[in-house]
Amino acid sequence: MKQSAGLPTIVIVGRPNVGKSTLFNAILGQRKAITGDEPGITRDRIVGQSSHRRRKFTLIDTGGIIPADQDFIPAQILKQARVALEEATEIIYLIDGRTEITGPDRDLAKILHRLGKPVVLAVNKIDVPKREVLAAEFHSLGFKRVLPISAEHRIGIHELLDEVTSAFPSAAEPPPDEEPAEEKKPIRVSIIGRPNVGKSTLLNAILGEERAIVSPIAGTTRDSVDESHTVDGREYVFVDTAGIRRKGKTHLMAEKLSVVMARRHIRMAHVALLVLDATEGPVASDATIGGYAHEEGRALVICVNKWDLLDDSKRKEYEENIRDQFKFLDYAPIVFLSAKDCKGLRLLFKQIARCWDAFNRRVTTGELNRFLDQLKLERDRRIYFITQAAIRPPTFVLFVDRGEPFHFSTERQIVNRIRKHFGFDGTPIVIKVKSRH
Repeated sequence: MKQSAGLPTIVIVGRPNVGKSTLFNAILGQRKAITGDEPGITRDRIVGQSSHRRRKFTLIDTGGIIPADQDFIPAQILKQARVALEEATEIIYLIDGRTEITGPDRDLAKILHRLGKPVVLAVNKIDVPKREVLAAEFHSLGFKRVLPISAEHRIGIHELLDEVTSAFPSAAEPPPDEEPAEEKKPIRVSIIGRPNVGKSTLLNAILGEERAIVSPIAGTTRDSVDESHTVDGREYVFVDTAGIRRKGKTHLMAEKLSVVMARRHIRMAHVALLVLDATEGPVASDATIGGYAHEEGRALVICVNKWDLLDDSKRKEYEENIRDQFKFLDYAPIVFLSAKDCKGLRLLFKQIARCWDAFNRRVTTGELNRFLDQLKLERDRRIYFITQAAIRPPTFVLFVDRGEPFHFSTERQIVNRIRKHFGFDGTPIVIKVKSRH
């Protein structure tokens, strides 16, 4: 999510495993960043919005910074953090109050001093009064504002927010007789798939910037990275989720949590982009991940990435192979693209918009019952009446002569006829059967 126009930004920085994500979640009041005892869980920068005393702000959680580490992942984390720091109105430098000041702590302090931006040094893990004296030692890092907190136990968070938001503008209350204008909510799009199929590369291609860390190391993305983007006057929020492995292949606690969070983001999305690796072909785990989106009733686009590495003349054969293996996703459009070369993105947006429209389409009861007159079904079953009960996904209730479900093939026929007649491409359709009596 990009910094909202006009909103001040607070950035949380610090070394790995000092509690940045715990503090981020505590301020937001929800579990958005993954937390755990393993150092270096957060890698990309995670963004959220919150308010304190009617002062709204954007909050950014960064990966653990080790300034002198030249390994690929730590270097990319530092690069992501620098981008966040450039946007910062206020910086919270979080440090572990139960350890001595280290060389990397001092190096990071020097970087922050050179920025010339306001910094509050939050000394974390000070969860009992007798430990508050430990916070005084950290004045040697040269910051005037030093506050003891415990992110895990929510101690000192209120005082910390008082300090960092004191200069932020306060939102005016609307008059009691005036209702706030209804905002047009953005379309939430989750990018899902196996590890290393190009999900983060696709997010970066869509945004036109290096928003998510990309590497050949499978499982680089752990937290879900979300970012807003406007195309043709329509706002989208893209969520790059961690690669979903089979349960037996997931060992680290951070990876297991990543899978749980990825499935949660599928549930919260409107449209899912199932990313496949063109060089590997559709595999069983791709179908499993697509099944998660189908079970949650999400609209879906199948994205065949890395198509630049294959002969374009094989496109029809490849599409037939996908349809054979993903029979339950026959409603999902297929887009061939190259995220690395930014090819196929215009068609992708066109298909996302089509899926969104179908996902929200509502058909009148009159239209449905005129359609029912043309529907020929099993001889021993009769539909008296049909109505649409819900959208997202489109849900239809059929009032029939007896209450038991239709045979699978009959229900599939009804779904396909409704989809073709009313244009419900790209979205699953739910059928419910009720006895007339």
